Amino acid sequence: MCDPDTIKEEPIPGLPDDLPEGEHILWRGSPDWRALAMHVFHVRAVTIYFILLLVWQVGTAVMNGAAPNVALAERLTLVPMAAFTIGLLGLLAWLFARSTIYTITNERVVIRAGVALPKAINIPFTIVETAGLNLRKSGNGDIALSLVKSERALYLPLWPHARPWKITRAEPMLRGLPEAADVAEILAGALAEKAGQPATRIVIADAQPIAARSAPARAAALNS
Repeated sequence: MCDPDTIKEEPIPGLPDDLPEGEHILWRGSPDWRALAMHVFHVRAVTIYFILLLVWQVGTAVMNGAAPNVALAERLTLVPMAAFTIGLLGLLAWLFARSTIYTITNERVVIRAGVALPKAINIPFTIVETAGLNLRKSGNGDIALSLVKSERALYLPLWPHARPWKITRAEPMLRGLPEAADVAEILAGALAEKAGQPATRIVIADAQPIAARSAPARAAALNS
C-alpha cells in the first residue's frame, strides 16, 4: 500500500520497522536542499519576481517625474521583504531535505518524510507500473513512480514528494536526488529483478523531463 505510517522509533534510519527476512537495502539517501529550494520552493522564480517588481516600481515612479535615485531609495523597502521570503523558502527546503530519507530495497521504495511528524510511505514494487527520471544538467534529478490503476495515492500527504500537477492520480516522487542517474539505475535493476527480467534488458532511453530514462517495472514491453 502507498499509505503513510507514523514512525515512532526507527530501528533502521528511514524505515518504520526492521526489514523482513530476505529484504535488504540497495540505496539510501536524502534530497539536496539546494535542489528542493530551486525546483520545489522555486526560490529562483521568487527572486526574479521581486527583482521585476522593484524595476517596475522604480520605472513607474521615474515616469511620474521622480528622480531615479529618489525612486530607487524609496522602493528599497521591498528588499527586506524579498530577503525574508527567499530566506524562509530556503529554510523550508533545508528542513524538508534534512527530515527526508529515501530508501530503495529489493522489494520496495520507502519515503520517510515530515518535519514535525515523520511518516513513512511504503511503495512496494508490485504496485509500481513505471519509473521515470527527470535528469538536470547539474546531475541532480527526480524519480517519479506511476502506480498501477488499482492503486491510488493522495497528493497532499505525499507533497512535496509527489510529481507536480498529478493531482487526481498522484505519483510518488524522489525529489532533488544527487547523482540521480545512478539511483535510477539501481531502482531499474531492482524493478527488473522483481519482475523476473534481467537488469540489462531494461531500456534507458533519452527523452524529455519525467519520461526520460523511463524503466518499465514489470513485463518489459519495451524489450519484447
